[in-house]
Amino acid sequence: MSPATGGREEMSDVYDQHIDTDVTVQLSDCGREDAQAVFDVLDAVYRLEDMTAPGPQAAEGPSPTVWTATFDTAGGERREVAAAHLSALVGVTLTGGYHAVDEVEKVLAAGFDVQSRHTVSGDQEREARLLLASR
Repeated sequence: MSPATGGREEMSDVYDQHIDTDVTVQLSDCGREDAQAVFDVLDAVYRLEDMTAPGPQAAEGPSPTVWTATFDTAGGERREVAAAHLSALVGVTLTGGYHAVDEVEKVLAAGFDVQSRHTVSGDQEREARLLLASR
């Protein structure tokens, strides 16, 4: 085996681990306070990898907002999750490895009432769509 091939295998192992533990969380049609409530529940258990906050809203009227954060589920603290308040229903899309998405779903179900679920499974990833409400 050549050193170049070994390097590719190591990069592949790191890439595979990254896909297996990171979950991208997208929240739609909700305000800043509701988005923060959902992310706070997840941040209490998992390490936040990346978060994108939207800029100021346009003056003409409301526009659709999507809040996005990526959480690393590898080092979850497994602490008890308290119920959190939402002012309205929040649509959530989770994307990541099968096990990681399942874990994030469990945490969200501990903090919120999950009113609907829809999943799409791919070869390497799973996408789950949830509708969250306050308990």
